[in-house]
Amino acid sequence: MSAAAGGAPVAPQERTIFAMGGGGFTMEPSNPLLDDYVLSLCSAPEPRILFLPTAAGDTAAPINAFRERFGGRTCVAEHLSLFRLGETRRPLRETVLEQDVVYVGGGSMRNLLAVWRAHELDRILVEAWERGIVLAGLSAGAMCWFQAGVTRSSGPPEALEGLGLLEGSLTVHADGEPERLPVWLSLLREDAVPGGWALDDGVGLLFRGRRLERVVSSRPGAEAQRVDAIAGEIVRRRLEPELLGGRAGDPLGGYDEAVEELRRVNRLRRERGRRR
Repeated sequence: MSAAAGGAPVAPQERTIFAMGGGGFTMEPSNPLLDDYVLSLCSAPEPRILFLPTAAGDTAAPINAFRERFGGRTCVAEHLSLFRLGETRRPLRETVLEQDVVYVGGGSMRNLLAVWRAHELDRILVEAWERGIVLAGLSAGAMCWFQAGVTRSSGPPEALEGLGLLEGSLTVHADGEPERLPVWLSLLREDAVPGGWALDDGVGLLFRGRRLERVVSSRPGAEAQRVDAIAGEIVRRRLEPELLGGRAGDPLGGYDEAVEELRRVNRLRRERGRRR
């Protein structure tokens, strides 16, 4: 059971959200840097990580990609299908609050939020964040934490209100789906959404509480921008991401070496126990 499970809320500055514009196991099968970084955000020697593939309709492809990426790591990885809750024996709240990390996949932001609200999972995820469970996600699974995002759930890009855990708005796939960006900029000028961030694929924003602490990337040349509208004029500020795995002694994109070694030892012990 995670340290957060059953515990009291942590201090606001200890609450963690990692929002990715794109990338991770569903978009970068040969590049584990962002996913390694997600695991590094919690100190548990064998972190429990739960994948929510809701935005993709709980289809097999992202679930299989998740298993392939995290199945060989020293962690306890599982997924939760809201479309097949009848197959789940544990209560929904218990399943979520025993995790160290909740990782939300991409797809339809509109459908994601609708299904979450139908099961009151949105409230449970807020509670998880308040307890210090790391919330991570890409694309729709990143925009959902902000006040607003730019979704293509219904076809053309349009604004959609998020959960509001993080102030501001987010638009994703700035390089891979460039049609989103002009729509977002227009919405900013019209004051229809608050200022925020535009992320290329492979870029992630790390928030502690509601403060942006770090900007990282799994790809050289990927960009992030902070954009605001002042008196109807767009003001852009480029944020230079830190390239994960780009430093000597940091091949896994930010892992603490002692923690990773402990995870490796625990995994070997678990495998030996299964052979007995």
